[in-house]
Amino acid sequence: MKRLFTILAITGLLLFGAAPKAIAQDAAKTEQVADATESKTFHQALKQRFIEGGPFFMGIILVSFIMGLAIAIERIIYLNMATTNTKKLVSQIDEALSSGGVEAAKEVCRNTKGPVASIFYQGLDRMDEGVEAAEKAVVAYGGVQMGLLEKNISWLSLFIALAPMLGFLGTVIGMIDAFDAIQQAGDISPTVVAGGIKVALLTTVFGLVVAMILQVFYNYIISKVDSIVNNMEDASISLVDLLIRLKK
Repeated sequence: MKRLFTILAITGLLLFGAAPKAIAQDAAKTEQVADATESKTFHQALKQRFIEGGPFFMGIILVSFIMGLAIAIERIIYLNMATTNTKKLVSQIDEALSSGGVEAAKEVCRNTKGPVASIFYQGLDRMDEGVEAAEKAVVAYGGVQMGLLEKNISWLSLFIALAPMLGFLGTVIGMIDAFDAIQQAGDISPTVVAGGIKVALLTTVFGLVVAMILQVFYNYIISKVDSIVNNMEDASISLVDLLIRLKK
């Protein structure tokens, strides 16, 4: 959780720290941008569209993006650190059991990082109670490790769903404001209608873009979790086989 808040704080400082400067520059160059629209860079056009979309809903969408991105980065770092060469670990455990017994195998697990080594240690620690007790410990602690791997992923899916919904909500409210402007003007002016609709649709565009970016991270994280869980299950079966062979 500390890593998540650290990443979140750094990301927020980078984005929000640059926002006031960007807004000031855009305000000072409004007339120049109007005369030189085609010469704008993508970054400049993106900043202008963001400002045109309105501070409230665009700000909430930006916060959702920052929060979702922070969670995604934290999960990717954690999962990469949790990845273990299970075949090598099983081989080391086999050699340790053959040469030094259960205590030597437990020492190998202590010196190895990752959920697989933690599961192996719990199983070996119950070995004095029998193979069945060790197998139950492996299964139970495997569920605990799976929960740690999937931690905070539900929040990432929340931000994926929330970003486009906020965009649609901003669009609806923007359309209402556009019709209010038409009503006050007493006439359907193309300028009023086009300007109001453009501003309203910008929130939807940014909401969809945020959701698509976070969805890519979400799918990668899910695939990474599935890969680690499959390796955990395969390695756990191998460990039980080694313990059964040791008891014979």
